Amino acid sequence: MHPQATILVVDDAPENLRVMTSVLKDHYKVKVATSGERALAVAGGAERPDLILLDVVMPGMDGYEVCERLKADPDTAEIPVIFVTSRDDEEDEEHGLAAGAIDYIVKPIRPSIVQARVRNHIELKRSRDLLQRLTTVDHLTGIHNRRRFDEYLDIEWRRAARDRDPVALIAIDIDHFKAYNDHYGHPRGDECLVAVARTLFDVAARPTDLVARCGGEEFACVLPATDIESALELAERMLARVRALDLPHAASPLQGRVSVSMGVAAAVPQAGSSPEGLIELADKALYEAKASGRNRVIGWRGDAR
Repeated sequence: MHPQATILVVDDAPENLRVMTSVLKDHYKVKVATSGERALAVAGGAERPDLILLDVVMPGMDGYEVCERLKADPDTAEIPVIFVTSRDDEEDEEHGLAAGAIDYIVKPIRPSIVQARVRNHIELKRSRDLLQRLTTVDHLTGIHNRRRFDEYLDIEWRRAARDRDPVALIAIDIDHFKAYNDHYGHPRGDECLVAVARTLFDVAARPTDLVARCGGEEFACVLPATDIESALELAERMLARVRALDLPHAASPLQGRVSVSMGVAAAVPQAGSSPEGLIELADKALYEAKASGRNRVIGWRGDAR
């Protein structure tokens, strides 16, 4: 069974909010906002709505501007928007669809029509979300894949450039993993990958942290709003937790146990730059960690930790 979907209803008229809430409350969790500014705050909050029903004519920021801002923000761009308005001419509807809305409901509303359209769009969103998960999740380990890593790092890099925040990156390799596969076989190798992936995921506990498998025995962790010192501390915790798994690795010269090497880098992005430089720094630090004996963390400044 699907969890109950959340609908955000935006209208400056309290009576309209009451009517719409009464139509939807038996099937959905309903949130309300009486202004465009409040709508943006709710939509971008910790519990994002699954669908937004948005009035067009409001004092201050009108519905068209709200919709355009929602679509311009990566955090809210995928939330479907239905305009609900008394404006019913073709030009208004065209304007609303051009702003990014997926549907247009004309007031006075008909409850059965509102319920049907909301139900259809919620189902479409669930199908789209499922497809998105299937294309961005590594099927073996259950964590994110390289595609999602690239997308997320790009999004957070641009956000950090705007907010002048640091972004940190941890590049991670399982030490001597080919030798592990050769010695124990690929099924045991897959079990090892799953165990390490889950451990890394558990340590990166913030909702904004993203751990991904980038290929083979290679992992990476994106840490928004994180400086180099905090990133190094987190990497050390990851290293310790992998060691604590105490997985045998008879083909490894490193105490005969599974271990990882990590390279850490952090930077405050400049406007218009790309995260490629950060990736190169993390890879350089990872290379140094391997060259200096593996089973350790090294920061982008070259200091072993």
